[in-house]
Amino acid sequence: MFKQNLIIINHNTLYEILDEIKKNLSFIVVRCEDEYDFIKNSNLDIKNSLFISKSSDKLLLNKSITEKNLLNFNIFPLPLRKLIELINIQFIKLKFNQQSKVNIKGYELNLNSKFFLKNELSLKLTEKEIEIILYLKDKKKNCDVLDLQKNIWGYSPDMETHTVETHIYRLRKKITNKFHDEDFILSQKNGYFIE
Repeated sequence: MFKQNLIIINHNTLYEILDEIKKNLSFIVVRCEDEYDFIKNSNLDIKNSLFISKSSDKLLLNKSITEKNLLNFNIFPLPLRKLIELINIQFIKLKFNQQSKVNIKGYELNLNSKFFLKNELSLKLTEKEIEIILYLKDKKKNCDVLDLQKNIWGYSPDMETHTVETHIYRLRKKITNKFHDEDFILSQKNGYFIE
């Protein structure tokens, strides 16, 4: 799993506290004496790092630092009690983004953006299309029309409709047109499935 870096600049006390409990942290803690030390010695990916610097009695935080603006970055005062909250928010955002991606048969389904991706190609899906794909992916057996009507649309079994067939047909056509894949959603006499 990807780990974010917490770069602590010129705050030895904070570094020592976090270094003591580093086994329990979900991020890597790195100490730098000053901004020049960071530039000189760091081979870290700064785009995926959170920076904390000490100025007077307050901690200073900047989460969008780059090499070009490292020496002149805009910082704002941050009380120590807010530090943990901000770090946790950043890591929750990271986890949310990681959990939003589902891999299915070589494709990536991004639940946040609703894009279906493979080999640099992307296809925008509707909420219903995503529900269909996720439902078929999680099923270990073929899903017939009645099963999909009940579990995706909430229709009663005695209601006659061609909604399922129409949605599946359109979804398969979109995938075939974009990715030239006619075998993503398969169908047999006893229902639809994703291998």
